[in-house]
Amino acid sequence: MSGAMHVKRITLTSKKNWWMVELDQEQDSTLNNDVVSIPHSTSSEETAVDDASSAAQPHRTPHRSSFPHRQTQRTHTTDPHPSSGPIYTPPHNPTAIFSFPTPTSYSAPPNPTQNLAPCAAGSASELFKCIVKKPNVVQLEINGEMQSNARDVTTQFLAELRVYTTVTRHRNIAAFLGCVENVGMVLEYVEGRTLWDVVREGPELTWVKKIDYHNQLLDGLTHLHSFGFSHGDLSLLNVQVTHSSDTIKLLDFGRSVAADSIYASPDDDLSQPTIPPPPLVAPRPNSRFASKSSYTPHIPLPAAQSMRKVEQIHPGTRPFSAPEVLRGECQDARLADAYSFGMILVCLDRCELVDVKPWDQRKDLLPKGFLDGLEVFGERCEEYLRRWDRGRRRLIKDDKLDCRDPMEVDQKT
Repeated sequence: MSGAMHVKRITLTSKKNWWMVELDQEQDSTLNNDVVSIPHSTSSEETAVDDASSAAQPHRTPHRSSFPHRQTQRTHTTDPHPSSGPIYTPPHNPTAIFSFPTPTSYSAPPNPTQNLAPCAAGSASELFKCIVKKPNVVQLEINGEMQSNARDVTTQFLAELRVYTTVTRHRNIAAFLGCVENVGMVLEYVEGRTLWDVVREGPELTWVKKIDYHNQLLDGLTHLHSFGFSHGDLSLLNVQVTHSSDTIKLLDFGRSVAADSIYASPDDDLSQPTIPPPPLVAPRPNSRFASKSSYTPHIPLPAAQSMRKVEQIHPGTRPFSAPEVLRGECQDARLADAYSFGMILVCLDRCELVDVKPWDQRKDLLPKGFLDGLEVFGERCEEYLRRWDRGRRRLIKDDKLDCRDPMEVDQKT
């Protein structure tokens, strides 16, 4: 199909994975019909829309939408490998991320609800509770100028989508169920409370429960890190604990960054083009700077640093954000997650909320006696809260601890 396609009207058909799209008069003359069908593979629509609707109205007729669809510009680059699909580059407007048609790269994994329990079931469908997370663009007038968070919202949603569509399913990471067009992403609904509420409200955690939370957090984070991502905003508020089984669920990956990126300060304007350094090339055989005997064309040359992606790394929630992130000097985002993990362990060990003065934290200073009296994670916290360049401990899956209470083990022996 050549030429631009102008969507005039959208109709949901009785088939779950198909839309009917009407095109206006500007459509290419090669089309003989005004109505064409376009396949759609967003499986979250089946969970969030079709299942609920089929249960309430099992014999409903296809609904014909009367609102016009707003056309948005997008860029598709043909990939030399057809199996990987087109590369999607969305515009800066965050609402356009989920506009029609949703890129296949944002679709849910196969059978996204396989590990979720339905909240209700009928003769023809199952119902699931889910969270629909949509962009929230705010505009304010500051000093006579209109300011908007649209760019930051776009950055956060793209970062979160990158994690959810790359990292495989894990019991300690909230499940991704796909995207709803013109709305947002669909996530697992977690029946529980935040780890912040667990620490603040009590009851006081037992030794076994502290170790259990430690192991689950470590398991989820190392799984995330194994795919080359950091969380970026790890705190008590972004960890959910289920009511039924005390299962840890990591949430909110909007500040995640790739481990192989170059990190820029939030104050840097990445929209301005930068002059890349000259590429590293080998001298020609006839160059006056190298003799023929010293020329070795088969030695691989190092890749230019300019080829690495540049991402802004933002401070997370205090006091969990790493000092080097607060200073704008972070070079290893996964080590920054280790610092945040150490702060969470201090809160779990003390069963209370802690704080550090921001001007001290920026200097890698902790209050006097901050690590005293930690009975469970004292040694680990000391290693996680060191300066990143002075031996801070990395998050390793093999660092899981024995969940058995030492008092019970001593009695048995």
